[in-house]
Amino acid sequence: MEIGFYGLGRMGMNMVLRLLQHGHRVVAYNRTQGKVRQVVAHGAVGAASLEDMVTKLTPPRAVWIMLPAGETVEQAVNDLAAHLQPNDTIVDGGNSFYKDSVRRAAAMSDRGIHYVDCGTSGGIWGLTVGYCLMVGGEPEPIARLEPIFRDLAPPDGYLHCGPSGAGHFVKMVHNGVEYGMLQAYGEGFEIMKQSQYQLDLHAISHLWNQGSVVRSWLLELAERAFAADPHLETLTGYVEDSGEGRWTVLQAMEEDVPAPVITLSLLARLRSRQDDSFSAKVIAALRREFGGHAVKGPGGE
Repeated sequence: MEIGFYGLGRMGMNMVLRLLQHGHRVVAYNRTQGKVRQVVAHGAVGAASLEDMVTKLTPPRAVWIMLPAGETVEQAVNDLAAHLQPNDTIVDGGNSFYKDSVRRAAAMSDRGIHYVDCGTSGGIWGLTVGYCLMVGGEPEPIARLEPIFRDLAPPDGYLHCGPSGAGHFVKMVHNGVEYGMLQAYGEGFEIMKQSQYQLDLHAISHLWNQGSVVRSWLLELAERAFAADPHLETLTGYVEDSGEGRWTVLQAMEEDVPAPVITLSLLARLRSRQDDSFSAKVIAALRREFGGHAVKGPGGE
C-alpha cells in the first residue's frame, strides 16, 4: 500500500522503516531534510515539502502525521488540507487531545476529507515488536488503511475503538494508567533501596518478571536500566509529562470518577521538577513555629 508520512522523530522514523520492511510505498517529509535522506536510503520516496509529498501520492491519498500535539498538529492539518482532495485521509498518530481530534474531524469532513485519530504506543521498541494502535474515525477510511495498521502493529495490536476522537481518548487513558504504574514501580524500588537490606534491584526486577503478578514490559525495562546503572547515578529525578496524564485527570473530574492513583502520580511528576519545593519550606517553617521541630538550612544543617 502507499502512504505519505509527515514527521520523522524517534517514533515516526521507526514507523516508516517498519512500513518499508513490509513492502509499503512511503513518501516521507520532514522539515529537517537530513531525516528524509535517512529514510530514502532505506527505500522511501523523499519529499521536499507537503505539496511535493501530496503530488507524489495516488488518489485517494492517505497522509500520516506524527508530530507533537497542539499547535504543530493544528498547523500541519491546515497546511495539508490545502493540498488534499475529497476522499483523501489524514491520520494523526500523535498524542493529540481527543476533543481536538473531534473538532478537526468535523472541520475536515466539511471539506470532504477523512480524519482518523490513531493513538500509538510502543516507543522506540515499536520497530521490532510493533505498535499498539488505538484508532478512531469513520469505518470506510479505516478499512481502507487496514494494511498499514496491520503491518505497524503486532498480532491483535490494533483496534477500531469508535468514532472520531475515540482512538485518542483511549490513548489518553492508556497514558494515565501508565503514569500510575510507573509511580508504583518507582516508589517500590525506592522503599527497597532505602531499607536496611543491601538489595540487588537488578536481580529483584528480573525475579519479579518470573511469574510474579507484577511482571510487565515496564519491569523488563527496569531490569535493563538497573543492569546498565545499578544505582541510577547517571540520572536526575526530573520527570517530564507530555499532557495525557493531565487530560486524564481532567476527564476523571468531568465524569466524577475518583482517580487518586493517576492524579497523585501526576502531582509527583510536578514535584520532581522542583529542586527545593517552596511548599515544603512552608511546611517546615510551620512545624518549627507550632512544635519547635528542627529544620535544615540551605547547607543541610
